[in-house]
Amino acid sequence: MAGFLGRLRSALSVRTVARQVFSLQAAIVVLLVVAAVVALVLQSRADSAREARNRSLAVAETFASAPGLQEALTAPDPTAALQPRAEEARKASGVDFLVVMTTDGIRITHPNPAQIGRHYIGTTGPAVAGGIVRETVTGTLGPSTRAVVPVTDAQGDVIALVAAGVTLESVSGVVDHQLPLLLGAAAAALAVATFGTALVGRRLRRQTRGLGPAEMTRMYEHHDAVLHAVREGVLILDGDGRLVLANDEARRLLDLGPDAEGRLALELDLSPDIARLLASGRPATDEVHLAGDRLLAVNQRPTDPGDGPSGTVATLRDTTELQTVTGRATVAQERLKLLFDAGLEIGTSLDVERTSQELADFAVPRFADFVTVDLADPVLRGEEPSQSGAAMRRVAFRGVRDDTPLYRPGKLIHFVPSTPQSLGYASGETVLEADMAAFTGWQTQDPERARGLVEAGIHSMIAAPLRARGVIMGVVTFWRSRKPEPFEHDDVTLAEQLAARAAVTIDNARRFTREHTMAVALQRSLLPRALPEQNALEVAHRYLPAQAGSGVGGDWFDIIPLPGARVALVVGDVVGHGLHAAATMGRLRTAVHNFSSLDMAPDELLWHLDELVTRIDQDESGDVAPVTGATCLYALYDPGTRLCTMARAGHLEPVVVRPDGSASFAAVPGGPPLGLSGLPFETVEMRLPEGSSLVLYTDGLVEDRTRDIDEGLELLRRTLARPGRSPEQTCDAVLNALLPDRPSDDIALVVARTRALDDARTATWDVASEPAAVGRVRAAVTRTMAEWGLEEESFTTELILSELVTNAIRYAAEPVRVRLIRDRALICEVSDGSSTAPHLRRAATTDEGGRGLFLVAQFADRWGTRYTADGKIIWTEQPLPTGTPDDDR
Repeated sequence: MAGFLGRLRSALSVRTVARQVFSLQAAIVVLLVVAAVVALVLQSRADSAREARNRSLAVAETFASAPGLQEALTAPDPTAALQPRAEEARKASGVDFLVVMTTDGIRITHPNPAQIGRHYIGTTGPAVAGGIVRETVTGTLGPSTRAVVPVTDAQGDVIALVAAGVTLESVSGVVDHQLPLLLGAAAAALAVATFGTALVGRRLRRQTRGLGPAEMTRMYEHHDAVLHAVREGVLILDGDGRLVLANDEARRLLDLGPDAEGRLALELDLSPDIARLLASGRPATDEVHLAGDRLLAVNQRPTDPGDGPSGTVATLRDTTELQTVTGRATVAQERLKLLFDAGLEIGTSLDVERTSQELADFAVPRFADFVTVDLADPVLRGEEPSQSGAAMRRVAFRGVRDDTPLYRPGKLIHFVPSTPQSLGYASGETVLEADMAAFTGWQTQDPERARGLVEAGIHSMIAAPLRARGVIMGVVTFWRSRKPEPFEHDDVTLAEQLAARAAVTIDNARRFTREHTMAVALQRSLLPRALPEQNALEVAHRYLPAQAGSGVGGDWFDIIPLPGARVALVVGDVVGHGLHAAATMGRLRTAVHNFSSLDMAPDELLWHLDELVTRIDQDESGDVAPVTGATCLYALYDPGTRLCTMARAGHLEPVVVRPDGSASFAAVPGGPPLGLSGLPFETVEMRLPEGSSLVLYTDGLVEDRTRDIDEGLELLRRTLARPGRSPEQTCDAVLNALLPDRPSDDIALVVARTRALDDARTATWDVASEPAAVGRVRAAVTRTMAEWGLEEESFTTELILSELVTNAIRYAAEPVRVRLIRDRALICEVSDGSSTAPHLRRAATTDEGGRGLFLVAQFADRWGTRYTADGKIIWTEQPLPTGTPDDDR
């Protein structure tokens, strides 16, 4: 034995092929033996643990259903009744512990009597609920594998719990007892394997004649490089034209049989040209010959005979594969160009439907014969789609022809789960249906329509999900009919790339749609929802938000009824787009309402608005853009005098259309935009004939990328220069003539036709500065009210005018004048030459005066004071009785 080991060490120390093979085999055997031992140990441990779990569960369930257990639990001393039985069952079953406990986890039995009455360590909740607990935890006996089962009464209620387990120490002990046997068996196997390996290595050494690795490598290096390493066919022929050697590549290219060596080239089953070339032995350089369905480039050179035999060496190169690779490169280049063009042509707008249609238009016929795009309905509203179902709306279709049974755009399709569209939408993976005629499940959507598709020549399809930023918005389906080859896996990659590029643009359009919808909703909520009731003007208006990708702007308008049957018209524009512009517009509109309620002149109102914008800019943080660039036009029309007073802050001039149809721009002095100057604004007063139209608008109507603003203004003036049109007709005519296809800015348009206050609806009296004049005014008012059929309101009106005229005579300056107007309400006005306004106060019981304005406020719906160039006017409004004819016109 010692001599054998010495020879073995000597063999391992010699660096020959035989010795290295022996060493390698011995190492492999050792590794296999070690792996087997480890596997056996692990398997033994796993089996022991599994046996422990199964045994603990079986023992627990058996003891939980043992006869008499329920009676013992209800006995006065359950521990005395159950402890002996539990210990007997534990020892008989081979488990380490068997514990009976209450549903609260209090032990009734335990192998260690000191633990009885204590709380069980482990999980009991599922068992209390009627289930089974199987777990490995550390208890009072150490780590153990245990099972807890419920004990139920006749009604099925859990009345107690039984836990049985085997400690890991017991399991480990079983394995430890088995381990020496395993190791002994492994050592014996290793010895036998080593002895056999040594015999094999010794035989290999005799066959290799003791050559070392270097000698063996040098001997076979040239042979391996020529015959196996090159990707060309190699043929060696002797001087007689007989094939001596052919490598594997040559056999493949020429379809040579196993008996080709030793035969003449002319006897081989080769193409005539190649056979003659090989037999001739003449030199050849890259001569192309046809061999079956391959084009082979043949090179042939004679060998240098020297002292050896003469012959030739021929090499063969398959140019067919080279052409195939070149063709694949061309295809790859074409696909890259296709994807590049897709990036340019898909996503030219922030519109979901238009982007989807651009995808369909681009892919037909470059990639497919038909393309359909289906999106979840929430995507069209700018919302995130729900993944709960596969109901999608077809938003785009394009095909080489229209006579196909494919669903048309606008159709809401409920895809069944087996369709490629539903599978792709649910999983996010592209689905290829290479043979639609096989009807592998896609036809369940509509079997009759599916047969129609196949009959129409559509034979394959690819359903690619439109996914961007982790959100699947829909599916694009590519269909093929004209090209006989079905879609392949390479086409799936291209389809996914096209879908991915389109999905990003569709998602951008979806997000823009959501933001645009929010901004439009905000802006429309801030604009007038309905025209207020008034008789001074017949008004029509139009408001159109921007659609060309820039979002809604800050354009706005308003019609504000004022005391004295007057009406204010307002049009404004906040430079910029988005939510900030819309919110700023709402703030300015509210401010105009507040300022107009103070009965300010147009120039004064704009000055206060300018100050407000300046304060807003100062209060905003640096992250918020200033309001610089806001414009406004404020016009005040009085139907009693037909006088229109206007002022503007950076806004375009309004257009006045007279009853004869002549249209001209009102020469309103221009002021700077709001928030820039702090200087006073100028006003202009115009007396408009009844039936004239005042047209107010924003720059989005006349300014566009395709025309200059001066051209737009002139086009607007020519469009308005036509008599006899109502305000509604005028609005329609203006929009038809000037509205761009996709407005890049908001458009606000207001057309107001003037009305005059009839003399029969007004009454005016000059009041002398004496107390007796109050009675004369009351008598005149009584007669006028009777003429208007308002006798019921006569007393209230007399009371109101008596108080106002008395205050004017007592505290104000001449001239004092009273005007009564019957409009939608009964308006009383008392003017005087004083600029001091009275104040409403509540008089004490001991005061002799101070109740006049309090009574006026009680009897009138509204009252107030407005200032004129000569003094002030105190006015009141009273509702007219129901059924009184008003001037709705």
